[in-house]
Amino acid sequence: MTAVILSFPTLQGLRIFTQKLSWSRRGVRLVSGEVGRIEKVLIANRGEIACRVMRTAKKMGVRSVAVYSDADRRSMHVAMADEAYRIGPAPSQQSYLSMEKVLEAAKNSGSHAVHPGYGFLSENTEFAEACKRDGIIFIGPPSSAIRDMGIKSTSKRIMAAAGVPIIGGYHGEDQSNERLQAEAARIGYPVMIKAVRGGGGKGMRMARSDSDFLEQLESARREAKKSFNDDVMLIEKFVEDPRHVEVQVFGDVHGNAVYLFERDCSVQRRHQKIIEEAPAPGISPAVRRKLGEAAVKAAKAVNYVGAGTVEFIMDAQHNFYFMEMNTRLQVEHPVSEMITGTDLVEWQLRVAAGERLPLLQDDIVLRGHSFEARIYAEDPNNDFLPGAGPLLHLSTPPADRHTRIETGVREGDEVSAHYDPMIAKLVVWGKDRSAALKKLRYCLRQYNIVGLNTNIDFLLSLSGHPAFEAGNVTTSFIPQHYADLFPAPKAPCGATLCQAALGLVLQERQHTRQFTHTSADPFSPFGSSNGWRSNIQFNRNMTLQLGDKKVNLVVMYNKDGSYTMQVGEEVFHVTGELEVEDGASFLHCSVNGLKSRPKLVIVDNTVNLFSTEGSSQVSVPVPKYLAGVSGSAAQGGAVAPMTGTIEKVLVKAGDRVAAGDPLMVMIAMKMEHTIRAPKSGLIKKVFFTEGSQANRHAALVELEEEAEEEEVAKEE
Repeated sequence: MTAVILSFPTLQGLRIFTQKLSWSRRGVRLVSGEVGRIEKVLIANRGEIACRVMRTAKKMGVRSVAVYSDADRRSMHVAMADEAYRIGPAPSQQSYLSMEKVLEAAKNSGSHAVHPGYGFLSENTEFAEACKRDGIIFIGPPSSAIRDMGIKSTSKRIMAAAGVPIIGGYHGEDQSNERLQAEAARIGYPVMIKAVRGGGGKGMRMARSDSDFLEQLESARREAKKSFNDDVMLIEKFVEDPRHVEVQVFGDVHGNAVYLFERDCSVQRRHQKIIEEAPAPGISPAVRRKLGEAAVKAAKAVNYVGAGTVEFIMDAQHNFYFMEMNTRLQVEHPVSEMITGTDLVEWQLRVAAGERLPLLQDDIVLRGHSFEARIYAEDPNNDFLPGAGPLLHLSTPPADRHTRIETGVREGDEVSAHYDPMIAKLVVWGKDRSAALKKLRYCLRQYNIVGLNTNIDFLLSLSGHPAFEAGNVTTSFIPQHYADLFPAPKAPCGATLCQAALGLVLQERQHTRQFTHTSADPFSPFGSSNGWRSNIQFNRNMTLQLGDKKVNLVVMYNKDGSYTMQVGEEVFHVTGELEVEDGASFLHCSVNGLKSRPKLVIVDNTVNLFSTEGSSQVSVPVPKYLAGVSGSAAQGGAVAPMTGTIEKVLVKAGDRVAAGDPLMVMIAMKMEHTIRAPKSGLIKKVFFTEGSQANRHAALVELEEEAEEEEVAKEE
């Protein structure tokens, strides 16, 4: 048997492959995978990860190709790419999850490689194999590793054989409700129900008792079927108050494998990470080494190539157990880059081209500490309900060597209801954990968004909690500290109301000046808004809205250009002016001698004030004849919290329900949401069927309250 090396171009003459060949009786046979030069890469993804890959590609002189759905045609990743190809309508099943369309774009563009990012096709065995068949380099591990690690039951068997610690559970083929429930009872409650092909918190539910097991099982199955087209489940013992600690690993085709230390991702909502850090707090060097060595052992057990993450559950005694391996680049990979001074996307491109790892284990040094905060369009005060809509105002802290803004949106862009609601990742580095945490909080206060609910204030509350500052984190952190993390909302103080009123007055004056400058009579008294009156002091009454409450405020214009403002019985002396810096308006003001400089953003009828102390929103009431009618009042029933698909209808007309009873199951923004009855009563009408699309705030059912029923009965 003789081995030769051949080089040949594609039709475009751009690609060179190096292949080992062996002779057989009939001719030539390929015996190893493709490696070669990568000069053009297609990113089979969207949003911030597509932009992240493109930045490194550009740095390396590699041309980037974007794919986009109709919803993303004007998106940031399309604008950044050297080329962009439309691959279908907005639903991901018809665009980003369509292997055929992505591969067609790769071939039409002459791309040498495909980078899958995370999510979508990144852990799809069939896609990795299809790339290989078409002579395109898949920037990821071998399809065999994706297959073995993608099925949780298989991965547990492989890890146990490799000597990696695992936690007990049921991973069998019998998927009947009776068998799964019996296994849960054998293992002992509470248990975790997990999709064998799951990830990202999808298809995962916890059952605390036998009574709620079947409900949680069905919910997990439905979500898994939607997300992975596979509803096979496994059951595992739930470790109370564990930590979620994961290790970044990297392998090459030459048999080398290294770890780049661990990340702590314990603080989660809905089983999804919200803030990550590296290294994990409170971990000794000995445990850190054991974690890393176990992760490398796991990678070598499946001949791993490229970037991967081995996830462990860790108990209070720092014992750790294999949970799963993500065979792709993780969302939180930047914190590992920050503490090791590496570019993992560059490593991916080099390793995919057949190069050796840039560093071996002894060359990788841990320096400092890094945090990543995920900024989402969601409402933490409403069970982290995802949101969608336009970013009317967006400003971020300045990026530098120790601060990264990983995003795929700009001011004016929309957060789409079709995809994940993440707006950005804020990544910071400090010389130690305390310095990095201080930097994180400082930068969060500089992240200002108007137009959507976000979790920024929640992240500030979380990162400032004494237990978090001490590094005492577990996956139960949010429910354990719920009262501290979700304090009762405080109404803006009188000084803040004065700032809002001053902002409105100064903006009005600015608009008047602009009008006057274009007027034929610039000295007309009708073009003045300074409040001047002959021999009298001009008083102006203003009404501001704070939630459902209206506040009356009196503004008195003084001759020296200052203002006297009265809120209730309180009187304030106010001065100030608007300053514009880098396109942003700042209110340089003094309230009773206390000077401040909040950022001022007035959109529609809402005044937004941002400062280092936090943010405040004050509205100007909308006249009744312009105010819309709320969807909930329209039919006296439940409404859709966002645009989505009705997956399951659980009630019919004539059913009696109690407050909190499930009415419908809705799929929106890649998540399953159970819509519950807001009150007890009788279902008069159901407005949607299974599979139909419901718009945000659409009435789902008409519900007649019990009190109304009793009155009707008395009349009869």
